[in-house]
Amino acid sequence: MKTAVLNSLFILMAWGSTLSAQPQIQHNLQFSSMPTKWYEGLPLGNGWLGVLLWQKNDNIRLSLDRVDLWDDRPMPEIDKLRFAWVKEQVLKNQYDTVQALGDIPYEKYAAPTKIPGAALEFDCRAFGPVKSATVDISLALATIEFSNGVRMNNYVHATEQIGFFGFENLKDPSFIPELLIPNYNTGKTGSTGNSVEGQSLERLGYAKGTVEKKVNAIRYHQPTWDGHYYEVLIEWKQIKQVLIGQWTISVDRAASMPPLIESADEPTRWPSHLEWWQRYWSKSSVHLPDTALEKQYYLDMYKFGSVARSTTPPISLQAIWTADNGNLPPWKGDYHHDLNTQLSYWPGYTANHLELTASYTNWLWQTRAENKHWTKQYFGTDGLNVPGVNTISGKAMGGWIQYSMSPTTSAWVAQHFYWQWRYSMDRVFLKQKAQPYLREVAQHLEQITRNGNGLRKLPLSSSPEVFNNSIKAWFLEFSNHDLALVKNAFAMTALTLKPTEAKKWEQVEAELPDFAQTQTGLSIAPGFLFEHTHRHHAHLMAIYPLKVLNYAKENDRMLMEKSLDQLEKVGTREWTGYSFAWAACLQAQAKRGEKAVDLLKKFASNFCSTNSFHVNGDQKGGQYSNFTYTPFTLEGNFAFAQGIHELLLQYHDGIVEVFPAVPDRWTDVSFTNLRTEGAFLVSALKKDGVAQSVSVVAEQDGALKIKLPFPSWTMSNFQPKRIKSSIHFIELNLKKGEKVVFKRK
Repeated sequence: MKTAVLNSLFILMAWGSTLSAQPQIQHNLQFSSMPTKWYEGLPLGNGWLGVLLWQKNDNIRLSLDRVDLWDDRPMPEIDKLRFAWVKEQVLKNQYDTVQALGDIPYEKYAAPTKIPGAALEFDCRAFGPVKSATVDISLALATIEFSNGVRMNNYVHATEQIGFFGFENLKDPSFIPELLIPNYNTGKTGSTGNSVEGQSLERLGYAKGTVEKKVNAIRYHQPTWDGHYYEVLIEWKQIKQVLIGQWTISVDRAASMPPLIESADEPTRWPSHLEWWQRYWSKSSVHLPDTALEKQYYLDMYKFGSVARSTTPPISLQAIWTADNGNLPPWKGDYHHDLNTQLSYWPGYTANHLELTASYTNWLWQTRAENKHWTKQYFGTDGLNVPGVNTISGKAMGGWIQYSMSPTTSAWVAQHFYWQWRYSMDRVFLKQKAQPYLREVAQHLEQITRNGNGLRKLPLSSSPEVFNNSIKAWFLEFSNHDLALVKNAFAMTALTLKPTEAKKWEQVEAELPDFAQTQTGLSIAPGFLFEHTHRHHAHLMAIYPLKVLNYAKENDRMLMEKSLDQLEKVGTREWTGYSFAWAACLQAQAKRGEKAVDLLKKFASNFCSTNSFHVNGDQKGGQYSNFTYTPFTLEGNFAFAQGIHELLLQYHDGIVEVFPAVPDRWTDVSFTNLRTEGAFLVSALKKDGVAQSVSVVAEQDGALKIKLPFPSWTMSNFQPKRIKSSIHFIELNLKKGEKVVFKRK
């Protein structure tokens, strides 16, 4: 083995690569010292494995995680619940009996829950202070430079379940990593805590794990629940001044990795990693005149590329970056479907990453049998619903059951089947997954909303998370949240089917009541005005993301404007970070670009940690919100990225609109290859305050209706006789692969 060969292949070529990618140096995470909290660490990941790099005491710490590290035991007691019984208790005003079965177990029991893997630590005191710590997001590469010239490099391979670390310019030949295992078994009982702070890991009751050390390797074997286990494997080599290493985590199988590179005849894994990220960043891009918003956008899209793959479980609250503080992660790191998972996939469609958004629909499809069983058991209906809070295998976890066991959750998750089809126009996906899934969701909703009086209603309705977990959180008439979801579910189902079958669902939708509203716009439910600030914009679902209301229609426009005015009036004191990002998307639907940008700025400046993670609370002492805590969850980051998209490109009722909500003061803005429904890739340029050009590429045959950002135009690459034009939009039929370019006249 030659040191020069190893150094050049693994370190200089791999770490020092400067191949071009969309993000620029100003978009990177850059620190002059190491973060000292786990949720502020340097993030790396590939959907399966994740690592956070930070400093704990005097050591550089790598918090290692894997997405399917779960304690998936059934939640005790909640299987006794039945929806009909819940209604009886609500009508009898005896809700404490419901809470005892549905809510208390979530806080009482440590599991089911996401669990952490382990940590690596390196004693770097001899290297002197850290000079810089960087994540180059174009390469998905973290680099730490020390004052004495030592350099540490880390990446998690984009397609292989392996993480790598390397040190250059070492002087100590005995420099090796130390494995730190989670405190699952310390001999203590552990603290109970709560779902936000996290119960201690000891409460899971695991047997003590074993650590096997060899000269250049460490293997950690940890038994978990009911005979399950996981393993962490670390291997390294040191040749004079260079140390290279790799790590992996496996679940229910022995951990193994290919050997580390030893000669020039063995190719490094770096090129395939780099190729994946190059391809990822080439899918789309945006250019904004606001450098802070542009940086946050690229950091959030970097996180999206780090946490999603088509074959992985979906994005949970923290995905592959589980808490490394001796406790369970906030809210058990579970799958919250009352907004968290849904918001997390919002930007993937428009940013042209359908191969990654597929992870959500693939997992929902895989857990379909479990969900159908639960639907029959709890609701007594055929068809399909999904627990609002569930485990990695789709089992219900309980919690506030108005939302964790809502009758309409599947209506929201089903939107992602509709989007996966509409953004791709993949007919195979439509027939094999979207149609049957939407049918089963509609079947459940049709049965549970049956009413002998001819107007459909729910036995009990709710509006997340209004009135929290009190009995008042149940409404005896449709909340606007539930009504918007049910209306949209029937409409989506009809749109995926042939006219003869679609007619049934159109008729069922027609039997639904109108939205509850007052002079201030949409209310929470009939008789329940929206008068108090609240973090979840549930009553505005019809505006976004469902787009049941359309600003182009006069009546809808008046209702949207009144509702958004009221949202502003009641204020933001009870908002968390994601509330600002979601509200930006809402304002963009009403073409209020300045208001949307203001909300996005508040999110980025006040509700993110130094590494750009969304930490829910206001980090500037409550400037905009009463919440000042720091539980890290990802949905706010991804809703922010979608907020940027909604400024630049929208789709309503079959019409594509370019620059629909860009503020006038944004004189120079552009984007490339943003995707719309209908499988169109759109690019546009605005320069010196004037929109200059728009281009559209069709991925499938289809009719394009587009509203251009200029009144008169010239066109290239297309025959004018194939165009229909009106004062509102241009209509043309495109063939697969065809491109049309519009330029300002």
